[in-house]
Amino acid sequence: MRQHTLAAEITQIGVGLHSGVNTQVRILPAEVGSGRYFVRVDLPNLPIIPAQVAAVSHTVLSTQLGKGEVYVRTVEHLLAALSSMGVDNARIEIDGPEVPLLDGSASVWTANIAQVGLVSQSVNNQVQAVTEPIWVYQGDAFVCALPAPETRFSYGIDFDLPAIGNQWYSWSLTPELEKASASFAAEIAPARTFGLLHQIEHLQKTGLIKGGSLDNALVCGPEGWLNPPLRFANEPVRHKILDLVGDLSLLGTFPRAHFLAYKASHNLHIQLAQRILDLGF
Repeated sequence: MRQHTLAAEITQIGVGLHSGVNTQVRILPAEVGSGRYFVRVDLPNLPIIPAQVAAVSHTVLSTQLGKGEVYVRTVEHLLAALSSMGVDNARIEIDGPEVPLLDGSASVWTANIAQVGLVSQSVNNQVQAVTEPIWVYQGDAFVCALPAPETRFSYGIDFDLPAIGNQWYSWSLTPELEKASASFAAEIAPARTFGLLHQIEHLQKTGLIKGGSLDNALVCGPEGWLNPPLRFANEPVRHKILDLVGDLSLLGTFPRAHFLAYKASHNLHIQLAQRILDLGF
């Protein structure tokens, strides 16, 4: 498949989930082979942070990319949208430390990308196939890449709260770009960030989720969801696939594999990505 970039720029403004800071993001077409990368336009010399596994600097409740003292946080939803919608090369200019959460999903990004369209570029992507199982685990949580005839993402979660409980979902990234984009936009992108009511006070005291609200995140308590309705009955596990896709997009192109996760985290996702790179896939 040919590499692609955007046909025109995209601009969005919003608040960051953890920082509570309003930022503007401009996503611009980029040269073939340049990949997806962030530019902190609010800082001297316009430092560039590549959207690569090597740039990951923090994985607590989001994925942060950094270079020296410069960083950009909560990149996973935007990167999931770009990679799944076929945007291989993009210059992402941001005037603050965190990508806006918007409505808590990737739907705004996918709609923006679909609206401006893509431009085919002159180089083909080289897709590697995973030829042996690769596992990363911690306790009963794990994430793995298994040899498979297609690229697929499957996830399982298990929470004590009855409104969530045990959920599984599987989504295939088909090689046909238009079908993959439409499938991601319909099945995965709308799934929103979710949190547990009993954890919110602690997270706020530790300086996190300063920009979180019932307008940009689902919140679940013992009695159920505080801000229904859900977009899908299994919206939480679909959102975990969104996060996994975004984190593994840091590989550049997705290897052909079945990515399977259970009760995993950004940290485990990134560990798997690093193992894939170490093994040459």
